[in-house]
Amino acid sequence: MTNRPRVAIAHDYLTQRGGAERVVLALSRAFPEAPIYTTIYDPEGTFPDFADREIVTSPLSRIPALRHDHRRALPLLAPVSSRLRVDADVTVASSSGWAHGFATTGRTLVYCHNPARWLYQADEYLGDAGRRSPTRLALGVLTTPLRRWDRRAAARADRYLANSGVVRERVARAYGIEADVVPPPPGLDSSGPQEAHPELAAWADRPFWLVVSRLLPYKNVDVALEAFRGRPGERLVVVGAGPERDRLVAAAPDNVRIVSGVSDAELRWIYAHAGGLVAPSFEDFGLTPLEANAWGVPVVALRAGGYLDTVVEGRSGVFFDEPTPAAVGAALDRAQQHTWSEGALRRHADGFGEVGFAARIRAEVDALLEGRDVSSPGPAAS
Repeated sequence: MTNRPRVAIAHDYLTQRGGAERVVLALSRAFPEAPIYTTIYDPEGTFPDFADREIVTSPLSRIPALRHDHRRALPLLAPVSSRLRVDADVTVASSSGWAHGFATTGRTLVYCHNPARWLYQADEYLGDAGRRSPTRLALGVLTTPLRRWDRRAAARADRYLANSGVVRERVARAYGIEADVVPPPPGLDSSGPQEAHPELAAWADRPFWLVVSRLLPYKNVDVALEAFRGRPGERLVVVGAGPERDRLVAAAPDNVRIVSGVSDAELRWIYAHAGGLVAPSFEDFGLTPLEANAWGVPVVALRAGGYLDTVVEGRSGVFFDEPTPAAVGAALDRAQQHTWSEGALRRHADGFGEVGFAARIRAEVDALLEGRDVSSPGPAAS
């Protein structure tokens, strides 16, 4: 019997439903026999697809409070990650802070969503949290030792990939590592089943604007809410969950709805009824614009971060230059005056397909096993 090389997948924690978790699912489809190693796994908090995979967790996952809020585990994650042993010939580490530090027995390929935001972009990560907030105080004590740990972990990797040009620059600044850019694929299949969302059924009579985002300070969802406060004749739907939810719900005007715990079938229905996507945050990779484009939906996006990789002005969307309600409103006006081609929007999204992504990652794994270099300056082919 042939002994095939063993491939494993690593990810920081599986407690949310976001773009990084969709990338892990894409990696799992590329390597269907690979176990997934993670510090904390919350089946109820993340995508149900993970239930069909072999998930290996750290002892932290036994603590319900940490499964429901992984941020509480911050002081413990570095030592726990260092002790989480991955036994494989190649480990593909999907990382934004911890998985690149797992102890691996073979070669390590890091797919970096962003160097740890709480270490290198703390002000964005914390937002308006006060100087005496528990998270800010904890980071004040832990930042120096965590940066040492983080840089040692990065130096152990055999190969680094970045999900966007801005992340490639951050990897170079944080670690002194040259990383190739391999954009992730849109994680939501537009051809899948749809299910009407019960809270939005009354809004299905005409297209609404849409924000799909975790509800965190740096996501600027409050900016979008304020932009629509001044546009009472239009509607905005926000899909997402996170620590900012209660504050945003309390602040939302009557023409805004915020829904959480949305299934993929419901999200497809929401995209199908959207007239446009608002993307106001500083993203590492602009994933939601590609999801919207796959439905023939144009995008209004902040001219920053990962959106520079995925939004083409006038072809797939329009940009605004600062995250303010006035700038968002002006961009909404420009988008509504533009004539969009649904076919062109869909073709743009197709250029970031999962087939090409999987082929590139498999080629990277094979190269590590064979000692070859497959470095390339551009994105994966579709």
